[in-house]
Amino acid sequence: MNHDPLVLTFAALLGAIVGSFLNVVILRLPETGASIVFPASHCPKCRHPLSWVENIPLCSYLLLRGKCSHCGVHISLQYPLVELMMAILSAGLVYRFGVSLTTAGFFFFTASLLVIIIIDLNHQIIPDVISLPGIVLGFFFSFFNTLCSWQESLIGLLAGGGILYAIALLYYVLRKQDGMGGGDIKLLAMLGAFLGWQSLPFIIFASSVSGSIIGIVTLAIQRKDSATRIPFGPFLSVSALFYMFFTKEIQSIYKAYLTGTLL
Repeated sequence: MNHDPLVLTFAALLGAIVGSFLNVVILRLPETGASIVFPASHCPKCRHPLSWVENIPLCSYLLLRGKCSHCGVHISLQYPLVELMMAILSAGLVYRFGVSLTTAGFFFFTASLLVIIIIDLNHQIIPDVISLPGIVLGFFFSFFNTLCSWQESLIGLLAGGGILYAIALLYYVLRKQDGMGGGDIKLLAMLGAFLGWQSLPFIIFASSVSGSIIGIVTLAIQRKDSATRIPFGPFLSVSALFYMFFTKEIQSIYKAYLTGTLL
């Protein structure tokens, strides 16, 4: 752990800067043939290039009062929220794991999940360009990862993909329709690679419960039929982040439950 306020502040600033780049990735990655590097940042509406003053994470949104300085169109609240969330998560990583290779690996992991959450919410897709390399990187990261060994990572990526594939296949056999996309299967394999097989019971349970609750509430509010599609990727991702930060506490609850000491 690292409690140094200066280090945590630096981590938050770095996270906010990376969060600004993540907004570009979130916007352009779903577009066929779009580059996340070129052209430079611009207003999505009028295409006016943004000056450096308009590119300051969090501050620019406040200074511009949430509007493009050129055409006056409202800027989505998603932009400062992504920057803020990445800043908080970055500081949390340094607080939890200190300045280490583990923090560096989980920094990439966290940024990837944040992109997946927003893209899946907006487009109901989980880009293979994130999840597939993430599976490989998660396994190689296990040789430096303090949360799991390479054996646990290997079992995690194989079991993660296999479990959701089995659930999806069973659902198709029973209902004769797809209930889970292939992107969710690859995502869980990536989560298992980064966090080890021990994380999978919690991730599947927590995401299923939270997803069911949100799904029921959403359907009740919108009054749509049961065919309304609720993306599952965000629930898997949030559950994985929760496990990453509270691994020891969750595993302690596991042990207490298995030994019968949980009150």
